[in-house]
Amino acid sequence: MALTKEEYLKINADLYDALMTQNDAKVVAICRKIPRGPLHTLTIHEDTVLHMATYHKRTDLALDLLAMVSVCDYHKLTWQNSGGNTILHETGTNNGTVKVAAEVLRMAPMLLNMTNKEGETALFYAARHGKSKPFRFIHDEVGRTTQGLDLRTFLRRDDRFTILHIAILSRNFKIAHELAVTYGELIGEKDADDMTALQLLATIKPEFRPESFFKRMIFKLIDSDVDDDNWMHTFSKKLRKQKHSCEWAMKISRLLIKEDNSWEKTESWTDRRGSKLHEYGKTTSINKANGHIGMVKHEPKIPLIAQEVTSHKPDTPLLLATIHDSTEIVKEILNMYPQAVEHVDKDGHNILHLAILHRRHKIIDIIEDMNYPLERLRGRLDKNFNTLLHMVGRKVDELKDDVKHPAEELKDDQRLYKRVEKLSTALDSMTRNSDQKTAQDVFAETNDKLRSEAKEWMCENAKNCSIVAVLIATVAFTSAYTIPGGTDDNGYPILKNKPMFLLFTLSDAISLSTALTSVILFLNIVTSSFQFKDFASSLFEKQLTALILLIASVAMMMVAFAATLILTISNEGKWTDVTLYGVSFFPVFVFLYEYIHEYMKIMKGFYWVIKSTMEKVVGVYHKIWDYKPHSLHPDPAGGSLYVGTRSPV
Repeated sequence: MALTKEEYLKINADLYDALMTQNDAKVVAICRKIPRGPLHTLTIHEDTVLHMATYHKRTDLALDLLAMVSVCDYHKLTWQNSGGNTILHETGTNNGTVKVAAEVLRMAPMLLNMTNKEGETALFYAARHGKSKPFRFIHDEVGRTTQGLDLRTFLRRDDRFTILHIAILSRNFKIAHELAVTYGELIGEKDADDMTALQLLATIKPEFRPESFFKRMIFKLIDSDVDDDNWMHTFSKKLRKQKHSCEWAMKISRLLIKEDNSWEKTESWTDRRGSKLHEYGKTTSINKANGHIGMVKHEPKIPLIAQEVTSHKPDTPLLLATIHDSTEIVKEILNMYPQAVEHVDKDGHNILHLAILHRRHKIIDIIEDMNYPLERLRGRLDKNFNTLLHMVGRKVDELKDDVKHPAEELKDDQRLYKRVEKLSTALDSMTRNSDQKTAQDVFAETNDKLRSEAKEWMCENAKNCSIVAVLIATVAFTSAYTIPGGTDDNGYPILKNKPMFLLFTLSDAISLSTALTSVILFLNIVTSSFQFKDFASSLFEKQLTALILLIASVAMMMVAFAATLILTISNEGKWTDVTLYGVSFFPVFVFLYEYIHEYMKIMKGFYWVIKSTMEKVVGVYHKIWDYKPHSLHPDPAGGSLYVGTRSPV
């Protein structure tokens, strides 16, 4: 007898509640009473009870439900939900349902070849979810029953997407490695967007090794190949999984780099010296519509949107890895194929152009270490005549892990400009791009608004810190004349022989002097001219020094407070002194704990200041002692004529 709508909804509600509360007995009992039993559609997405039990890792329940299906109803096990997934597809979502997959295939072998609405077989679906046990089981079944050209159904989707592509995008690197080894023909295959597996790997930025020193040490103690990790702590399981992913990401990247030859295909690299070195004469413009670049007078500039091509072939893996900051892939490609460093994209950008444009400092370091390739890359122009220096002035909007304040961002850009200026040729600083702008023009135009924001931020920060410093100086100055314990008739401190009194005096004096010095530096920042060059050096050196002094002043004020408290309430060595010491110095510990990360950043900045200062000093030293005059002419008599203030060495 057919169920009414009310009965149908009531049964679905009871079944769903029993499944969610893991009441297996109730699920089985309800399924015995309804006409379709375990093949009853339960959800609005047309999932059956078996679909739900399998998806939620209820292996025993799923096996009990399968036992309820009669032989004459085995063909009904091919039911697909609204997404086209069968019960066998659902077994690929977790590692605990291999027994269910084996039983389902025994009852309905045709499930192995069925695809969902995206053209994915159960094998493809298991690779998508990265579950190794059901993947290997289904793969063995496929290998046992299918050979030759019939394998294409299992390895490829309707949209040319291969099983290797999906395994890499799902970050299932071990399965991806197994697929690449077993089916080597998949390595060079491209999806609908002409992307190979290596190109996709370069875009997802896999983690090859942790940046944290502590995590690297832990990784050395963990065995990532352990199958049974039930005995491990949750934290250890997480680290084991991360190490496993890192190791297999490195293995698959090396294999793909070795076998994938898509790195050989690149745009042509023509030395484009059609740019101008001054602003006079005819105007340079680019006629991309006619496919040539030349000097055209009074030609209207084509809008940037019109110049962009709606679709283009993807860049080479090396350039994609540079754009997406996959430093390890860049290293591996250049180690295996150093000639790939000359790749150029559709806009004429080489790896250095892209590394500077996207602020990939580690990749710039790699290229700098390659002396000869650096000479090949440093003077190149893109299709719009932009040099490496022009790239510093351009920025790409992308989501960053750390959000910097405008002053720090401008500082980093200024330092990058100085760094790239050392790499570039002397001609690059004068070269004008297709918009008739030099690199300095582009940098100033792009960062003008940022400079205004940075100026406002630094002034506001300096003013607020000055107020704090003045308050601390006031307290420290007052404390110097109201010393703990008071003075005797002669004006000498009564507690001057106490060890803590010396600590109080020193900490109070240091707090006062550092606070006043920081005020002077903050006032100097407020009255600065805020030129672009100032953000790379003097402004931040002053701000860094002022912040260090202010933090030292706060710390010393806390120490002075603790010393005062101990001097006035001490119980002469009793056990209560331990509590008193703890309470007194507690603010110091909290202060250190809360600002430990800021201390590290400040110390790194302080290190950079000391390093740059030492480089300047060493540079001046060499200029003085290695001085050789320009007026050195050969002497007709066979000697030399020296004109200068020092004798030649």
